[in-house]
Amino acid sequence: MEYFPVINMEKLNGEERGATMELIKDACENWGFFELMNHGIPHEFMDTVERLTKEHYKKCMEERFKDLMATKALEGVQAEVTDMDWESTFYLRHLPQSNISEVPDLEDEYREVMKEFAKRLEKLAEELLDLLCENLGLEKGYLKQAFNGAKGPNFGTKVSNYPPCPKPDLIKGLRAHTDAGGIILLFQDDKVSGLQLLKDGQWIDVPPMRHSIVINLGDQLEVITNGKYKSILHRVIAQTDGNRMSIASFYNPGSDAVIYPAPALVEKQAEEGKETYPKFVFDDYMKLYAGLKFQAKEPRFEAMKAIETNVTMGPIATA
Repeated sequence: MEYFPVINMEKLNGEERGATMELIKDACENWGFFELMNHGIPHEFMDTVERLTKEHYKKCMEERFKDLMATKALEGVQAEVTDMDWESTFYLRHLPQSNISEVPDLEDEYREVMKEFAKRLEKLAEELLDLLCENLGLEKGYLKQAFNGAKGPNFGTKVSNYPPCPKPDLIKGLRAHTDAGGIILLFQDDKVSGLQLLKDGQWIDVPPMRHSIVINLGDQLEVITNGKYKSILHRVIAQTDGNRMSIASFYNPGSDAVIYPAPALVEKQAEEGKETYPKFVFDDYMKLYAGLKFQAKEPRFEAMKAIETNVTMGPIATA
């Protein structure tokens, strides 16, 4: 198996900082994914998050999932199911305003723990964005500022469970896609695997590691870096055994944030004859993404470029 980038964040504080920053740089430029160890979130706290998430699934989600069409959809099916995923999910919003108090069926302890987890992940996301700025030669805080709309960034969590599947060859846990947003922080099951990314035409497993946080880059970082960093196709394979927990938190631009390539990077890349990515409002991109999530990202960028061109040219005068 090809080496998978694992970053020990403790090494950023000592003489190995330079080498660790190089590892992050290589992961961003060539993988779009990496796994963080010693990221500052206490292991006991992560164990509590995992325990409460699994208890919540058992108590509130498992039967519902079994009763859903997803399970019935496979009865008598011979061909691959391409229009649904074998997953049980719910969503939490943290920024600009939290909705955790309104989400039904959550125990009080679970609500409080997820609020605290979100705070810790938000801090980690902003720390990572500054590390990316350093590697890109952008001033500290540039990426955080680029994500800030009028009300700051959007930040939310998708809590998923991937139950055992009787016919994993006929349905994906989650179909292949790139993430639309900024930077994604994933706390995944360390016993049941399933997450894969596409690299050099091969699907590679993202190894389950205890107490790690998996990081991947979304479409917006590809745009802001003008393609220096890429968002990567990834998917979840359904498994016959074990229930895989996945808690993915998305640190995204604010809805009204205007996203465009960092001028400093465009200047460098213009000399190499590279095309410039489009400029757009994040919410416009999300509206387009909603219907095209499981399709290639390039036509989305082209569509945004066409909109930008029309806006730039302005209305055509008529005689």
